[in-house]
Amino acid sequence: MPSLPGFGFSAKPTEPGFGIDRIAIMWDALMLRLGYDQYVAQGGDWGSLVTHALLLNEALHCQAGHVNLPLVLPDDETLSSSDPGEQATMAAALHYQAHEAGYSNQQSTRPQTLAYALADSPAGQMAWIVEKYAQWTDSVRHNARHPENVIPRDVLLDIVTHYWMTNSSGSSARLYWESFKTPDYRPIEAPMGISLFPKELFICTERLAKTRYQKLMTFNNEHAQGGHFAALEQPSAFISDVREWHAALRATGYR
Repeated sequence: MPSLPGFGFSAKPTEPGFGIDRIAIMWDALMLRLGYDQYVAQGGDWGSLVTHALLLNEALHCQAGHVNLPLVLPDDETLSSSDPGEQATMAAALHYQAHEAGYSNQQSTRPQTLAYALADSPAGQMAWIVEKYAQWTDSVRHNARHPENVIPRDVLLDIVTHYWMTNSSGSSARLYWESFKTPDYRPIEAPMGISLFPKELFICTERLAKTRYQKLMTFNNEHAQGGHFAALEQPSAFISDVREWHAALRATGYR
């Protein structure tokens, strides 16, 4: 479980250039130093982006990937289809752009400005982080949204403290500035698995997923609950999907 540069347990980059492509190269070097000349990767959120970067770089040694945040662009069929799944894909994308993308736009264009404010106020740091756990988890119960409906308060406090005590609000925000300038949506030819939880930010149909993921081995979008932070919200369902994907991968001869 490697830590992203600039996030908590890792050191902060001291020069530009630490985007997802460079992180993928660093993590590949780490795996080689640990003795693994081939390996697989799983990721959600930034972990999904790095997993994609690992698989898109043919010089690296990642053999397959599993993500719970698919990164695939809507195609003409998604744009014109009356299929409920295709319409839900577009609705989720439009909702994100209209209501959820402000934090990303700020961090990918002016991360340093935001960093001064967050580094100055623990209450501000908490609001900036916990708001995402309220909005992006499947946290509505009895018509009321609250992050503690799905994630214990102490866990939320641990996460915020992790940012605050390491003063990593600025260094973590910079990853957006480094990574979102030239997104790479080339097809993924390595074996892939996808888990989709109902309140994930970006969703897609299995048909659309296959337009990018050429060897899609498992695809599960039938979970009853869960959102963007699936490993925290629904750990049993999450790990069951990962195990199913890995079993399918091993059945093809991967060791």
